[in-house]
Amino acid sequence: MAGASLLSLLDDIATLLDDIALMSKTAAKKTAGVLGDDLALNAQQVTGVSADRELPVVWAVAKGSFVNKLILVPAALLISAFLPFLITPLLMLGGLFLCFEGAEKVFEKLFQGEQPHDSEANALITDRVSYEKDKIKGAIRTDFILSAEIIVISLGTVAMQNLTMQLSVLSIIAVAMTIGVYGLVALIVKLDDIGLYLLSTPNVSGLKKALGSSLLIIAPNLMKVLAVVGTVAMFMVGGGILVHGWHTLSLWINSISADIATLSFSWLEYILPSIMSAIFGLIAGSVVVLLGFILAKIKPKLV
Repeated sequence: MAGASLLSLLDDIATLLDDIALMSKTAAKKTAGVLGDDLALNAQQVTGVSADRELPVVWAVAKGSFVNKLILVPAALLISAFLPFLITPLLMLGGLFLCFEGAEKVFEKLFQGEQPHDSEANALITDRVSYEKDKIKGAIRTDFILSAEIIVISLGTVAMQNLTMQLSVLSIIAVAMTIGVYGLVALIVKLDDIGLYLLSTPNVSGLKKALGSSLLIIAPNLMKVLAVVGTVAMFMVGGGILVHGWHTLSLWINSISADIATLSFSWLEYILPSIMSAIFGLIAGSVVVLLGFILAKIKPKLV
């Protein structure tokens, strides 16, 4: 009798694990798009850090990301259970902040030129510790918003499940996404070192030499591309959150995209919403930046 009960318990556990794995797989598919933006954003966040400090900075941001998710997973479950109407407004505030950060970077490039904190030459940085702390704080802040979106999307896939299932799936997604993103970020920022290692090995073969040389050429250009892609991703993610939260605007964008797609190429229907969301994100972020600039100008006069 005891043996039968044990077998029954093990069968229940196996079934639960299968369900958790299936739900986690579904949630991972739905968050894959955000994962790509997360990767681009976090890779460009560590640009400008000296080569010997890249991995420590990535590790510090990864630890901050884990802390973010330790806060977000229970918070999302509690808000979903007791205050579900707050999820969309909170996400939209986060999206607007992403758009603001992106617009701020664009305005700095356009009107202030290249700043020391965006340059690869760190000779102008007098306080490296303070600089790294600012980088890490900014990256963790951005990660918090992206992580919130990932958690909410994942929660949507298990909304009808019990608390155990929800907690298990969200925890798996949180851990897997963090390890995946920051593992890839660490690999990207050390591509040049891998290239140097391949070239410095004794009796280097033709294949190793070619691969090492290619990595040395690719690495700096890839970081420059990711810096641009990361900024664009801010508008795509932030604008996408704002558009989805504004139901009327979302319907209008989807309708316009479908109409344009029927007039030209059908595949445009799939990419136009993202492009239009990014444009809206740029506009929204620019408005916030300009409002901040105006307030900073008039504040001394009001005091």
